[in-house]
Amino acid sequence: MSTRLLISGAGTPASNNLIQSLRAGDPSPDIAGFHSDRFVLKRSAADRHYLIWPSSRPGFVDALRRIVKAEKTDLAIPTNDVDVRAMSRLRHRIPCRLFLPRPATIELCQDKYELGRLLLKRSVPAPATQPVTDVNRIRSAFRRLAPRSRLWCRMRTGSGSMGAMPVDTPEQARAWIRQWQAIRGIPASSFTLSEYLPGRDFGCQSIWKDGELILVKTYERLSYLGMGGHLGQVSSVATLAKTIREPRLVEVCARAIRAVDREASGVFSIDLKEDINGVPCVTDINAGRFSSATTIYDLTGKHNMAATFVRLALGEQVDLREEYDVAEDYYVLRDVDTAPGVFHADDFFDGIEEARG
Repeated sequence: MSTRLLISGAGTPASNNLIQSLRAGDPSPDIAGFHSDRFVLKRSAADRHYLIWPSSRPGFVDALRRIVKAEKTDLAIPTNDVDVRAMSRLRHRIPCRLFLPRPATIELCQDKYELGRLLLKRSVPAPATQPVTDVNRIRSAFRRLAPRSRLWCRMRTGSGSMGAMPVDTPEQARAWIRQWQAIRGIPASSFTLSEYLPGRDFGCQSIWKDGELILVKTYERLSYLGMGGHLGQVSSVATLAKTIREPRLVEVCARAIRAVDREASGVFSIDLKEDINGVPCVTDINAGRFSSATTIYDLTGKHNMAATFVRLALGEQVDLREEYDVAEDYYVLRDVDTAPGVFHADDFFDGIEEARG
């Protein structure tokens, strides 16, 4: 009998990319998906689709329980921060397996300011950060972060670099935050100001079981989706990225995970950026969900991370320990309305004629 999986956020890029990865690793699982928006759900790559309440609504858990029972689900996998948090809190009411970090770990990682404070306290490289409490007190935050002339202004929760922008003066930061307040109703207290990191941009995804690192992979972001229309010129979503072997990233990421949870279990996707001295600093830990760019981890190397995750979640034996799995010089290309493609460096010369003279 095939494994029966249930994926949240069905129809989103993160969900469809994960389904692609799961099927590449093992085509046998039966996959159902759910979403609260029927228009998004229509794009789902799952075998069956369910319209459900948002995870923030009271009816969510009862609807989810009905789906799990109807599907005879073995394992449910959330694909966004909101669903990760909700399903982790409700795990005792969901009648199937979940392979998620502890609720306290998830809540800590979803607050970028508190996460950064803890990492620095535990001597894990992270950008120096100050919370914004009031737009009229931004100048004092600049003084506390001196002598840095450029800072990074961003929201302390959320994904996709929402509300993120480099700022050089208190006036710029104040104007940026006031714009979000006026148009989106987002309070100043939702923002932070932190050290601007000018170096290379990395992703690191790892799977843990009871505090043991099982499998880890790394890549570098080279360009960003929608970069031309983004004031910050960077994003957590890469349109071009490549696999890399950087053991120092693994060392920093392992220290970061152990700092937030000595008994960590599940998947952790970490974003890092180099500071002015080339030291990779942890900027985000996405606890309990796969990166939306998970295909670069799953379709390269010896081990498919998504398939390995499912096997661990179901209690199967996985003979890996701290496996750093890298197949170098593979690239992932992503764009709007196209499925991610993974190519080796040599592929970019095949079937292409040089016509530049």
